[in-house]
Amino acid sequence: MLKPPSVRITRNRNLVGASGRWLAPVILALAAAGLFAGLWSPPAGALGSGPAFEVREVMIPMRDGTRLHTMIHSPKDADSPLPIILNRTPYGVSGSARRLEGAYKELAGDGYIFAFQDIRGRYESEGSFVMIRPARDRSVPGSFDEASDAYDTVAWLVANVPGNNGRVGMLGVSYDGWLTAMALIEPHPALKAVSPQAPPADMWLGDDFFHNGAFRLSYGFEYATRMETTKEQTPFEFDRYDTFDWYLALGPLSNVNAKHLKGAIPTWNDFVAHPAYDEFWKAQTLVPHLTGVPVPVLNVAGWWDQEDFYGPLRIYEALEEHDDEDLNVLVAGPWNHGGWNRNEGTSLGAIEFGGPTSRYYREKIQAPWFAYYLKDAGEKPDFEAWTFETGANAWRKWDAWPPRAGASGRKLYFRADGRLSFDPPAETGARAVDSYVSDPDHPVPYRHRPVEATYFAAGSGWSTWLVQDQRFVDDRPDVLSWESEPLDEDITLAGKIEARLFASTTGGDSDWIVKLIDVYPEKMPGAWNLAGYQLMVANEVFRGRYRNGFERPEPIPPNEIVDYTIDLHSQNYRFKKGHRIMVQVQSTWFPLIDRNPQTFVPNIFEAAAGDFKTAVQRIFRSASHPSHLVLPVVGD
Repeated sequence: MLKPPSVRITRNRNLVGASGRWLAPVILALAAAGLFAGLWSPPAGALGSGPAFEVREVMIPMRDGTRLHTMIHSPKDADSPLPIILNRTPYGVSGSARRLEGAYKELAGDGYIFAFQDIRGRYESEGSFVMIRPARDRSVPGSFDEASDAYDTVAWLVANVPGNNGRVGMLGVSYDGWLTAMALIEPHPALKAVSPQAPPADMWLGDDFFHNGAFRLSYGFEYATRMETTKEQTPFEFDRYDTFDWYLALGPLSNVNAKHLKGAIPTWNDFVAHPAYDEFWKAQTLVPHLTGVPVPVLNVAGWWDQEDFYGPLRIYEALEEHDDEDLNVLVAGPWNHGGWNRNEGTSLGAIEFGGPTSRYYREKIQAPWFAYYLKDAGEKPDFEAWTFETGANAWRKWDAWPPRAGASGRKLYFRADGRLSFDPPAETGARAVDSYVSDPDHPVPYRHRPVEATYFAAGSGWSTWLVQDQRFVDDRPDVLSWESEPLDEDITLAGKIEARLFASTTGGDSDWIVKLIDVYPEKMPGAWNLAGYQLMVANEVFRGRYRNGFERPEPIPPNEIVDYTIDLHSQNYRFKKGHRIMVQVQSTWFPLIDRNPQTFVPNIFEAAAGDFKTAVQRIFRSASHPSHLVLPVVGD
């Protein structure tokens, strides 16, 4: 087991003495070049008895002359050259020392030089910030993007940081993960290993801002305002504690600019101008640029990631098409967004995992992986995919993800009287249907109320809403549920889950939300807080107007049965004997997803209040229209 280090910081001036004269010429040269921005003082609590780090604060020049603020932490007493680990971020680097005691403590214990950098236009860096800046056209002289900025940063680091061994690794979570993945497009020769962790791959198809055309209202609004009001992070000030009420009182999305933003937030203006999957959104995705695996890649995902679950799996999948040397691997565990970097990972919300899954990942997977590729230490990692099987609460290794063999696509059918069965329906006729009335003026909350702001300083349910008990919607007439009998044996899923929904609406447009749920037994001795608990295992939303293609919306013919295939993404999960399997379908999920008017309008961001209408939604479960889920069931 790696020893968690504490961090002792010494200022630069302490090194320009008898034990550090070798660094003085470097510091003087940096100062003369205008790259030394000043001295840095450690935050309270950063002192300890572990490795001591010399910290330098520099401004690194990019090819266009823009300088990026970077903090470099070098172990004070290193007895041999060390690799550099680089993290590029839009969230500020002032707290970078704390990472060496937290998220990076296992790596710090192994011995690395760490560099943390503010990207263009953020915090102390120069230039202008562009949200998810598209990849540059390399034929255009003077062009730049996040890939070229990473290249220029790596080049500067290996040439100017004393005591490095000429190898650089990159890692980061969320936006930082996307920045890490972008470096794969144009990797510097010294870049030897990257770990994109929970990166977005496509902000419209499945990550932060849209899912299958459905706009992620609360997150999109709150993230855009937080990132683009100032160079730092400035949260929007709500006048309601329960933002469910605030968003409902907002009315149509056209009121956002009219009443609040006044056109000042570029990303919100982009939402309004580009509601469909047009060239604007296609230019942002990095997937088409992933045409090879130039360096080893450790992709990391969390099964209950509330922000970017689609991204890491999509990037892994895209890279896998070009992975001839087994350099591209995947890790997925029972975490929320970035949860592998926080605490022990023994639980998420009320759900226990039987051990410290986050520490296990950092010690047993991440640290040895970087050590092999950056230090030639240990043996080459022996896994293609390493996943945590929740329910069984055990780690599994696979030779591919999804598994190439052993998984059968078992169909779980919606049946009469709210039942689920692996036997297909035999019913025919008009009665083989379930229905509900969807009212956009009275939407279903996506999580327990109150719905605090995503970044509420006193704490928010946002980080754990995916594992909240789904019984809070049990009595809603606009949520349909189907449930199996208690299982007489364990059922284990490993791979992609798909919903096949045969549905109609009396309106001209509709959202379809499908949730796969594990229903715990009513008797749980020793864990009575989980008795009857309904744990969401997989979920997704699909906006019906995009059923024939994401580029161009089309109205849904009223009362016509439409066949929808909805990707519920991957899971490795064990439904235990005695548990039940439940599926829920609904048409609102507010304010996570904006309200669909349920009448067709060309652009929902420009819809009027009068466009929002109730609609009768019908889910068919007949022999000819058998709504069902396809489950990737594997044996032990």
